[in-house]
Amino acid sequence: MKIAWIGTGVMGKPMALHLVDAGYEVTAYNRTFEKAKSLEPKVKAVESIEACVKDADVIFSIVGYPSDVQEVYQTVMEHAKKGAICVDMTTSSPTLAIALEKEAKTRGLIMLDAPVTGGDIGAINATLSIMAGGDQKAFETILPLLNKMGKTITYMGGPGSGQHAKLANQTAIAGAISGIAEALTYAKAKGLDQTDMLKVITGGSASSWQAINNGPKMIHHDYAPGFFIKHFLKDLKLVLDEKKDLPLEVVEIVTKMYEKLVERGLDDSGTQALIEYYLL
Repeated sequence: MKIAWIGTGVMGKPMALHLVDAGYEVTAYNRTFEKAKSLEPKVKAVESIEACVKDADVIFSIVGYPSDVQEVYQTVMEHAKKGAICVDMTTSSPTLAIALEKEAKTRGLIMLDAPVTGGDIGAINATLSIMAGGDQKAFETILPLLNKMGKTITYMGGPGSGQHAKLANQTAIAGAISGIAEALTYAKAKGLDQTDMLKVITGGSASSWQAINNGPKMIHHDYAPGFFIKHFLKDLKLVLDEKKDLPLEVVEIVTKMYEKLVERGLDDSGTQALIEYYLL
């Protein structure tokens, strides 16, 4: 089975390498060629999407924004061979995912949306949670590949369902990460040691992935990105685009908090930099 991989950034690079380590032949493309080139000799790096996908049985993509997804698949669908399974793992628009699946059908291709959660740590350790939407038979075909990249693989339903699941997940993260930032801010203001406070939180019912992984980074002002603010803000805005009449007030508030941080030039910082909002 020949695999094409588009997008070798913080998440895509380790995910592609897990497939290589499992014995699959992977050809990779990245807009910045040097990033794909850094995967050689394990991966064959190429300088165009056309060269990447032309012989591929399965095409994976994980890029930045819905506009990037749309641009990538305009080219992919022109050059992929009939019968290829396309799997977009970007957190993107459910509406776009549905449109791409329809377009793929007209070209003899199969399109799945399969975004991931777990951050760079999950990508590196192959412990991601992957949620998929689209044709169930195609999902079952690529399940062995997904199992090399993640620990929790869930079929969510028809086209766009994977993206809706990811946006629900990001909604949960918005509450969790703002909660830990606010708790640490309150603790410090009341003269409590933040590290001790974090032990209390992670040792009890208030514990969360955000508390365990991003809590210490907040305390030490370590804002190296496991997940960029600019990408999380994109996700939150997608939730707001799709929410219709749902009263998702936490998402609305946290979106405004991150917008303030972007105004301060922190868009390339990790999401844990939300603690800086309280230092304004």
